[in-house]
Amino acid sequence: MAMAGLYRRILPSPPAIDFASSEGKKLFTEAIHSGTMEGFFKLISYFQTQSEPAYCGLASLSMVLNALAIDPGRKWKGPWRWFDESMLDCCEPLEKVKDKGISFGKVVCLAHCAGANVDAFRTNQSTIEDFRKYVMACSTSDDCHVISSYHRGTFNQTGTGHFSPIGGYHAERDMALILDVARFKYPPHWVPLALLWEAMDTVDEATGLRRGFMLVSRRERSPALLYTLTCKHESWITTAKYLTDEVPVLLSSDNVKDVKNVLSTVFTSLPSDFAEFIKWVAEVRRKDDGDQDLSQEEKGRLAIKEEVLKQVQETGLYKHVTDILSSENLVCQIKQTLGPQDSLTNIAASVCCQGAGIFAGKSGTSDRFCCRETSVRCYSATNIDKSITVVSGTVVNGIGEQGVDMLVPLSQTEGSCCSIGSCGYSGMHPASSDVLTALLLALPPETWSGIKDKEVLQEIFDLVSIQTLPPLLQEEILHLRAQLLMLKRCKDNKVEDDLGFREFSKQ
Repeated sequence: MAMAGLYRRILPSPPAIDFASSEGKKLFTEAIHSGTMEGFFKLISYFQTQSEPAYCGLASLSMVLNALAIDPGRKWKGPWRWFDESMLDCCEPLEKVKDKGISFGKVVCLAHCAGANVDAFRTNQSTIEDFRKYVMACSTSDDCHVISSYHRGTFNQTGTGHFSPIGGYHAERDMALILDVARFKYPPHWVPLALLWEAMDTVDEATGLRRGFMLVSRRERSPALLYTLTCKHESWITTAKYLTDEVPVLLSSDNVKDVKNVLSTVFTSLPSDFAEFIKWVAEVRRKDDGDQDLSQEEKGRLAIKEEVLKQVQETGLYKHVTDILSSENLVCQIKQTLGPQDSLTNIAASVCCQGAGIFAGKSGTSDRFCCRETSVRCYSATNIDKSITVVSGTVVNGIGEQGVDMLVPLSQTEGSCCSIGSCGYSGMHPASSDVLTALLLALPPETWSGIKDKEVLQEIFDLVSIQTLPPLLQEEILHLRAQLLMLKRCKDNKVEDDLGFREFSKQ
């Protein structure tokens, strides 16, 4: 018996119909006239072949993310930002995917981690009528795309589990167009939608769960405050674990008597690498944000980010956070946890403490002072083409406190410290107080339920309630909450059991 060749395969037809065949072209033309091929054109513009035999899930997702014009927020190669299979590694190591493939739940996790909206359904969580409705909706729009997870055997094709996007729909014939990302094997092809449902309604032996489909769409606005946080970054993993697992236990202590105790309890037990998390959030995009060649869209994103940070700083919770972080008893203890020595926040604090030492006539004694608040401002002189930087802060020691302003000379090799829309450091890059406030707001409400004092509990609930937040900040906080809970599911290996990520936005 002759062995099947390894240069392409003959597409079993029926049941599939080759997209490039006469009948396939006829179906395509009729579907265009019916308006059910709108999603096809964006997808075909970014149609790609999986780079590894087991990368079908990664190829399908990167193709859809690029078709939706979602900015990955990090570089691919050279200066270019672009989704590639190699960048989709935050929920499963690439080597593992290369060897074993990837599960349905992990692809859903990746899509969410990449900043997309995702609605996912296993076949036992949906019906063929719902599936048909979703395929029709995405085929008549280019705002969402369907990725199907199915078993090839149902179509008499070689192979087992596979992922591919659905490129269109022929309503009269009830057929779906599969844009097979294994183009080295089979070309795009039309299949009966009922048979595709049957192919999805199979069990993945690796998980023991049904396959299914997911709807991937673009968020109305990309997150601006903390961007999209990858669950691959170790400091984010430990921070998320601390907030979701350990904080509720800490708050159940009888020692929590008021809001100050609550926040102090949270802050004094932060993970040892929380400083790395702050540095990652605040510093990782600094160079890109300062690029003078930013597009109007990117400049708009930075303006939104500045507005979000401003709204964070206007919350009642932020005022409590800054009071705690700057309290004389806690500031030096927390300082070591909150920031690496080379962060701008600590540099500014160090400058102010040195200035306080000079004013006290004790040069070199900056370690005897703690800086409660700092800001960095850039000013342009009227008659000269130069800028000056002023670092301001409130410095405390065992005797009292004093305000300090220090003039810092700019390096001639550096450009102006002013960035788009703002000259203030805090306007462009979140500091510890900004990040901590956002994270506390993003915690699920049940986090605080262990507080035994009912009055304190109610006061905390009032402070962390997102119902009264401005719509822009509320959207940011809900996105961050979804990421926290999604990461917890990933690390608890629960992404296969429960695919509902978007319900977090309702909490």
